[in-house]
Amino acid sequence: PSQASQPSSSSQPSAPAGPTKPRFDWYQTQTDVVVNVLVKNVKQQDAEVEFSENNLSVSLKLPSGASHILDIDLAYPVVVDSCSYKILSTKVEIKMRKAEGFHWSTLERKEDSKAKVIPVKVEADTVHKYPSSKHVGRDWDKMVANIKKEEKEEKPEGDAALQQLFQQIYKDGSDDVKKAMAKSFSESGGTVLSTNWNDIGTKKTDIKPPDGMEWKQYPK
Repeated sequence: PSQASQPSSSSQPSAPAGPTKPRFDWYQTQTDVVVNVLVKNVKQQDAEVEFSENNLSVSLKLPSGASHILDIDLAYPVVVDSCSYKILSTKVEIKMRKAEGFHWSTLERKEDSKAKVIPVKVEADTVHKYPSSKHVGRDWDKMVANIKKEEKEEKPEGDAALQQLFQQIYKDGSDDVKKAMAKSFSESGGTVLSTNWNDIGTKKTDIKPPDGMEWKQYPK
């Protein structure tokens, strides 16, 4: 009797590629070290950032299935409780508070040598040039300003964009607009937001939950 043929190995799905080290850059101020991991479209729930006194560990997953891992043994200690990070559309920005306020000569600790503390004299009204791993002179103050400008100009999406629009309307609106927005929002339990004081000012605003939803008041 003939035996059933076994499926060829070529028909088996290929294993996903292992995690890779992402591109990143870094800069420093007198009190903080900032690391920018240059990976786009990272979701908040797919990012894991862990701090220890002498280590930074970053794990990122993308919707495509790709993953990135960045593990850095820091040249100098940081204050873990004062470290933070935030997810932007173009990168993950990580801010670490220096344990001591001197300028770092390098970000990563070398295995064969201990990083040296290089005191830097800071003079007023001068452009600060901080050392980098590439030994290329950079205007770090200008870079910090550009990054802050980029973050300010980055457009929010979804609920954040709607919230920003409401805030802008309230900020630029007349006293009647502000009163109408406050009254309608408060009386409707947050389900109505009107800018027409002539209409809202003469009556109580009814609660109008979105279609398919039911409004409930929770006990205080």
